[in-house]
Amino acid sequence: MTDLGKVDRDFFDEHIYPRLGAERDDVAIGPKHGVDFGMLDLGGTERSGTTAEVGKTGLVMATDPLSILPALGFDRAARFALHVVLSDVAVSGFPPSHLAVSFTLPPEMTDAEFAEVWAAIDEECRDLGISIVTGHTARYGGVSYSWVGGATAFAVGDPEEVIRPDGARPGDAVLVTKGPAVETTGLLTSLFPEAVVEEGLDPSLLDSAQARLDETRTVRDAVAAADAGRGEGAVGGSVGDDDAGGDDGAGVTAMHDATEGGLFGAFCEVAAGASVRLTVERDRVPMRPAVRETCDALGIDPWTCTSSGTLVLTVDPADRDAVVAALESRGTPVGVVGEVEEGEGVVVDDESVEPPESDPSWDAYERLATRSAEQ
Repeated sequence: MTDLGKVDRDFFDEHIYPRLGAERDDVAIGPKHGVDFGMLDLGGTERSGTTAEVGKTGLVMATDPLSILPALGFDRAARFALHVVLSDVAVSGFPPSHLAVSFTLPPEMTDAEFAEVWAAIDEECRDLGISIVTGHTARYGGVSYSWVGGATAFAVGDPEEVIRPDGARPGDAVLVTKGPAVETTGLLTSLFPEAVVEEGLDPSLLDSAQARLDETRTVRDAVAAADAGRGEGAVGGSVGDDDAGGDDGAGVTAMHDATEGGLFGAFCEVAAGASVRLTVERDRVPMRPAVRETCDALGIDPWTCTSSGTLVLTVDPADRDAVVAALESRGTPVGVVGEVEEGEGVVVDDESVEPPESDPSWDAYERLATRSAEQ
């Protein structure tokens, strides 16, 4: 395991990848290091209520643990946890449609608290058009916060239109939404407001920093970008002419959520997955309010801090403007930050960037938690 908490590429390739159970022809995208989702090609199975044609039905799926942080309030904690799960499916370009969820609850969680969590998940799923189809709920001795279970999200669409995580191609534009350390800023200042201020954050910036937590959601941004690249209207609003984009180019060719290791980690995973080089200019990347100040106060590098909600996209140049317009129409800041080239690795401002070996937000979390407990 790496200091990022995830299994490293060498261990994955030696121990996990060769042992994936039975081989089946319907597995169109299987496990791969750094890949967010898998996909089944269901062939002639007709799925009513979807855009997939008969004979062209892909089932995208992704599984993640569920983390509930009571200090956020159970409603807000549940929505945050849910979107972490949904993001890995949304980057396929298909809207999440179904959810299976398993709760292994700590004994101290009351019925009323779990009811608040479930009500928030239900409301968020209804708003996104997601059906909860199966699950498991129980309390178990020895379980403690924050990890309280796991969930699997699903999406259905034409497998020929899926945005593959390894799809970046030389000549594509590189886009970034929201920028670095959005999750880190919002989460740490929401969990430990007094401690972050004591470490040096201007108290007048606290509300703005905490507001970043509500930007850790990718579903609507991911689907809007994918639809725009296909020449379709954005989710939740029109992009303009339905024929703009999609017809002349390949649209969005890859999409990745910047979680552990932050933006630099996401750049490296996109480049490695497609065996290409990403060249990026740092000053073109959006920077949300209070992010830089929070990271400076905590003494951490925003570019390698987890930032769920921030998307890295590679886009055919013919569709770049349509994708940018779709995201901006949702009020999502987006920058055209670089280009995909032949070669390998990541170059930021003419300097090579290596995959981060650790995420500084975790040490900051531990330090702030200790300070808060002492207080």
